[in-house]
Amino acid sequence: MLNIQDILETIRMIREENLDIRTVTMGISLFDCISDDPDRLEKKVYDKIMTSARNLVRVCEDLENTYGIPIVNKRVSVTPISYIGSGLSPEGFVRLARVLDRAACDLGVNFIGGYSAHVQKGAIRGASTLIESIPYAMAETERVCSSINVATTKAGINMDAVRRMGEIIKEAAYLTRDRDSIGCAKIVVFANIPEDNPFMAGAVHGIGEPDTVINVGVSGPGVVAAAIKEAGDCDFSVLAETIKRIAFKITRVGQLIASEAANRLGVPYGIVDLSLAPTPAAGDSVAEILENMGLEVTGTHGTTAALALLNDAVKKGGVMASNHVGGLSGAFIPVSEDRGMISAVDRGILTLEKLEAMTAVCSVGLDMFAVPGDTDASTISGIIADEISIGVVNNKTTAVRVIPVYGKNVGDYCEFGGLLGYAPIMKLKGESCARFINRGGRIPAPIHSLKN
Repeated sequence: MLNIQDILETIRMIREENLDIRTVTMGISLFDCISDDPDRLEKKVYDKIMTSARNLVRVCEDLENTYGIPIVNKRVSVTPISYIGSGLSPEGFVRLARVLDRAACDLGVNFIGGYSAHVQKGAIRGASTLIESIPYAMAETERVCSSINVATTKAGINMDAVRRMGEIIKEAAYLTRDRDSIGCAKIVVFANIPEDNPFMAGAVHGIGEPDTVINVGVSGPGVVAAAIKEAGDCDFSVLAETIKRIAFKITRVGQLIASEAANRLGVPYGIVDLSLAPTPAAGDSVAEILENMGLEVTGTHGTTAALALLNDAVKKGGVMASNHVGGLSGAFIPVSEDRGMISAVDRGILTLEKLEAMTAVCSVGLDMFAVPGDTDASTISGIIADEISIGVVNNKTTAVRVIPVYGKNVGDYCEFGGLLGYAPIMKLKGESCARFINRGGRIPAPIHSLKN
């Protein structure tokens, strides 16, 4: 039976606290599109995406009108393209990226993910070739996102891939230098990549997924921040319980939209990702949540503990609300997409080192942060290696989305617009790690990877 108080509370959360469905993402398998003929491959890929997702935007808009719940993004993820175009040249992969971009534009979705490869133990020819094509694909498309998995807890870290991705990111920064190096905002490097993540830039349709599936990402940092503020100076047990209860309610909204979207589209419902994903909008900040807990500024001492409590309570509340929780599920800490994070960086309180420590207890990793455009590729690789090692050793997903902004330095800002926001250029250490990065090979898996 519907409870009128729950209905009214949900309405208030939507109107006053930025509660929304952050994304409804349709995953689509492209394995049945594989062809030795590049022209035929491109046609089959375009037709499969258009046929599978033709009603996605309309259904999402109908659900918004029916339930009054904003659905901010409609997205598509596909099978890692390195498998689909394994015989292509770098130019052939770029052509395929343009096909993906055209399909995304024609469908009206804001991003399409899956320009991706898994190279944690080594790279098949298609993966190596796709990686070489990434800077050009990101420069020549608007809606295509790329993710490369360079490590797993079972396999260790492919440091050859880490080194190359530092160079690839630098190339992408140069090729999109006229747009504050925005190409890098669509590239993410992973450890332990999930196969059902609905969030960009890391969304892929994993090889263990059904032919098509609906995955939903629900977010409500403003709702959680308001609940914590209302709870006042309670102890940590009460604080955790407050977050759990509100996370339960947020996730129930996501479960409703996920099941309804799947039913109306006639495809399986996959998972709800209950990550707290901020936006540049006022009142939609993970940093504000942490500061409502009692921190003067995010990044000061105690920040990692506050984030650990938040992440754990969100997961505990969410798993009680949905039978199928997946993706990343926790709290995101992207700098450019969170006003509170931007302010903390501006004040010099939130540094890259503190962000890295925070990633040990949150959902993903170092996300959407800008660094000087003249940063060496080896330094970019060193940042990636540090973050990826946290994921491998702790058997969790971690990732890096770093943007070396061509022509800009510490004290400058870069502007991406929309949900990608804007960011101050963060200071890095000047000492080189090139000799370490250039050793090559693989960092072995940690001993607990032998569990079986």
